[in-house]
Amino acid sequence: MKFPFYFGDGKRKQPDTPVTLPVSRRSQFMKPENYLADPGLRDACNVALLLGQPLLLTGEPGTGKTLFAYSLAWELGFDEPLKFETKSTSTARDLFYSYDTLRQFQDAQNRIENRISLNYLTYNALGTAILLTREQSEIENVLPPDFVHPGKRRSIVLIDEVDKATRDFPNDILNELEHLYFRVPELGNIKIAANPKLQPIVVITSNSEKDLPDAFLRRCVYYNIPFPQERRLVDIVTNRLGLYSAGSSDFLQDALEIFFKLRKSGLRKKPGTAELLGWMIALQEISGGADNPLVEPKLALRTLSSLIKTTDDQDKAKEIVKQWIDSRRK
Repeated sequence: MKFPFYFGDGKRKQPDTPVTLPVSRRSQFMKPENYLADPGLRDACNVALLLGQPLLLTGEPGTGKTLFAYSLAWELGFDEPLKFETKSTSTARDLFYSYDTLRQFQDAQNRIENRISLNYLTYNALGTAILLTREQSEIENVLPPDFVHPGKRRSIVLIDEVDKATRDFPNDILNELEHLYFRVPELGNIKIAANPKLQPIVVITSNSEKDLPDAFLRRCVYYNIPFPQERRLVDIVTNRLGLYSAGSSDFLQDALEIFFKLRKSGLRKKPGTAELLGWMIALQEISGGADNPLVEPKLALRTLSSLIKTTDDQDKAKEIVKQWIDSRRK
């Protein structure tokens, strides 16, 4: 079906069968093999791997902090990272395991037999990674019945947006993160430690919404990913989107010109790399694959919703794009 898919004019008849929409091509730029690390990030990563310390990454949204962990796993030949998505309610225990106290209580009320503690235990990202450094026979006594052990291995753990949690969270995992162990009070306070030869690789991201404790920072290798400048952004777009940008260098230059005008205009939320990539895909698709969709400048206005994400910024962004359109006509 050709674009547009939806008209909203109240004149269309409902089709006999559901409309087939195109497969989203955003997945193209989420592939870890297409990730380009800047030299500073590459060096910080190698230092962290050498020292066996967590790698803490900061940088504005859209600089590739999260995708880096997947790129690292892909390049080193590991499974996808075990991801822990930090929430405002996250506690230190949540990083390692969860215990379903409510279900245990309900089972007790219902006089369910075989209420062993392991039935209510679920291992989370770092807990799973530590367990996987051991042979199954070594940890049989701490494995829930439904735990699948794929074989002893090293894992990459992604602790995403650690600054979302309370300040106590990073403080509470200092020793466990440094020595890679945890205890399970529900199993008699048993200590489960990683095999030093296969200790997990830990990548931590932060959007710097709040400061992290000094003691936590001391245990990490740190790198702030800078927002890419134009030359590097050209390389990223070309590498991530391939044929989307290769069709016309004019398209890429026009898109970047508008993109950087928006970023430099004092918007409350600057568009990031992911928004740029999505916008360029939308422009290509809407134009039917034109070499340079921005030859029709109004397409930039029709697709601004992929770049501008706040009400306050919308009017300002429209004016900037209109000024760009007017400059092209002169």
